[in-house]
Amino acid sequence: MLSNDPAALDRADPLAHHREKFALPEGIIYLDGNSLGALPKAVIERTSRVVAEEWGRDLITSWNTHDWIDLPRRVGDKLGRLIGAASGTVVAADSTSVNIFKLLSVALAMRPDRRVILTQEGNFPTDVYITGGLAALKGQGHEVRFAAAADLASAMTPDVAVVLLTEVNYRTGARLDMKALTAAAHAAGALIIWDLCHSAGAVPVDLTAADADFAVGCGYKFLNGGPGAPAFAYAAPRHLLGLRQPLQGWLGHAAPFDFAPDYRPAEGIDALRVGTPSILSMSALDTALDVFGGIDMVAVKCKADALSDRFVAELRGKAPDLEVLTPLDANLRGSQINLRHPEAYAVMQALIARGVIGDFRQPDIIRLGLTPLYLRYADVHRAAQILGDIIATREWDRPELKRRAKVV
Repeated sequence: MLSNDPAALDRADPLAHHREKFALPEGIIYLDGNSLGALPKAVIERTSRVVAEEWGRDLITSWNTHDWIDLPRRVGDKLGRLIGAASGTVVAADSTSVNIFKLLSVALAMRPDRRVILTQEGNFPTDVYITGGLAALKGQGHEVRFAAAADLASAMTPDVAVVLLTEVNYRTGARLDMKALTAAAHAAGALIIWDLCHSAGAVPVDLTAADADFAVGCGYKFLNGGPGAPAFAYAAPRHLLGLRQPLQGWLGHAAPFDFAPDYRPAEGIDALRVGTPSILSMSALDTALDVFGGIDMVAVKCKADALSDRFVAELRGKAPDLEVLTPLDANLRGSQINLRHPEAYAVMQALIARGVIGDFRQPDIIRLGLTPLYLRYADVHRAAQILGDIIATREWDRPELKRRAKVV
């Protein structure tokens, strides 16, 4: 029988030794890896070496001697192993926003007679903003249509060209059924793009098994690539032949160092490249991904579910009126706990003051990320106790905790 003692659970945890791979500050319980992942220790050494040796000593020769030029492909292949993508179908590049623009442009061009882009209500703003901006830019009467998560399949009507969905919702932690919704999109004759920003490195993802057309994601959340880490883009093998996107930067050219006056797209996934990659941040992400070597993402998700269940059970005993937004069914959620409180911002500031770092989302959401590779059962138990105390004693009800910072 499984023990309820957090210390005993930590001793028996098969993932516990991975915590040593991270540089974690003493006395802090970090529950914000869903927004910015913790620093892997190996990244410190790698970035120091890249700066001092590859850049400082070897200078521009490192594009060849250290193969900087192909780093986006190598990082892409590492990412592919985490998201069920074949080698050569993922490239690390740009930001999530830019990659959505590129892939949505590609997908719309493949469905020229359709004018609807379908997305879910409450999708992350950048997905919505980019979609609306591209629709306006094209000037061809494209419509951005929204549907509730429960109504997405029925909203896939014959006029839908592309479906753009985020697998795990940033505000609720609810997880969509990727395989079922992809099948529904294809049955309607539409293409589908998946945003994996809160999925990659958090839950098992298998783009190949789901038959997804395209996907994007960021490198700085659960993948621990560092602030502003490169994002990634995926295209299914069937879409690689003749792949062409409108941001025709020089490194997306088939022969960039020919400096030809006319653009000729690179073959395959390299067609999604645009400009010169940021080698420092790309190197950090490259090394951060090594943390996942040999790790079973099913085991990671199982621990995340156990952490979530224990947190909610502990919290309900101390703050029963605090609303849990994240589904209690483990199959319907990602790797975070989202709670609702009318003074959520002040509550989060009180938590941070007590050494528990999470984040706040408008208008009233407390968001706590569960990162099983460095989070312990004892951490979750203690965090729930502290949050319960803050709610019970109204510790949050102080003017200084209600003053909004620039970044919330």
